[in-house]
Amino acid sequence: MSIFTGAAVALVTPMNDDLTVNYAKLDEILEWQIAHSTDAIVICGTTGESATLSEEEHMAVVKHCVETVNHRIPVIAGTGSNSTYTAINLSKEAESYGVDACLVVTPYYNKATQDGLKRHYTEISDAIHTPIIMYNVPSRTGCNIKPETAAYLCHNAENVRGIKEASGDISQIAKVKELCGDDIELYSGNDDQVIPIMSLGGLGVISVLSNVAPQYTHDMCASMLNGDMKKGCSMQLKALELIRALFCEVNPIPVKTAMNMMGFNVGPLRGPLYGMGEADREVLRKALTSFGIQLKD
Repeated sequence: MSIFTGAAVALVTPMNDDLTVNYAKLDEILEWQIAHSTDAIVICGTTGESATLSEEEHMAVVKHCVETVNHRIPVIAGTGSNSTYTAINLSKEAESYGVDACLVVTPYYNKATQDGLKRHYTEISDAIHTPIIMYNVPSRTGCNIKPETAAYLCHNAENVRGIKEASGDISQIAKVKELCGDDIELYSGNDDQVIPIMSLGGLGVISVLSNVAPQYTHDMCASMLNGDMKKGCSMQLKALELIRALFCEVNPIPVKTAMNMMGFNVGPLRGPLYGMGEADREVLRKALTSFGIQLKD
């Protein structure tokens, strides 16, 4: 059985004004996501500002999310690190809380060779029993999982089950699917490539867009899963203006700004990410309004 199919939200982490985690607001947005058909929760990923959470905060947020969701939909915890040792410890702790999968980004800054990636993911896989989704986002990490490496891991590392592909390289993603076949669960990591990747056999998306339009993103994926490619393509094209606006500055600056505009009051970002420039705010406001999202700010 797949870890999930459809649209998983790469959830923001709401903050109080003093930059502590706002757990009451986290509960509110979790309930809103579930009520609007989100298929899974990805907690403490890039969009959740994992890079500026302490390890203690990171794991406390994961634990809280698992307890709040309480098996209603899958919870996938970001547990990646540029240290294999740290990634193993985070993954083991997340597993102890009952997460349905771990999302493990490639090592960043120090990066890794392809052989290093094989060892990194294999050692994490050997340390836990929970499924692992590899996260390939070379634009952020400077480290690319080549298709041959993905194939090696999905065939040889027992718990490596999926890959979130955010390389943006459709040819590379097609080769991943060619080499891995049904042995890998392929998910789009880019909201503007959901339908193209699903047309190659992808099962859905881990989505920033779902923070502001969960029902829409779910329905777009469901149309493809139900064989209605025409509807899926139409929905993808309709969402492109908003998707571009949600990435007009570094994620998660725009999406957190958008949620504040919508009245969710998810608070500020932790430095070095700060508020949006005024021109970009207007681009975002226009895109949200054009998409039919009601704003309160």
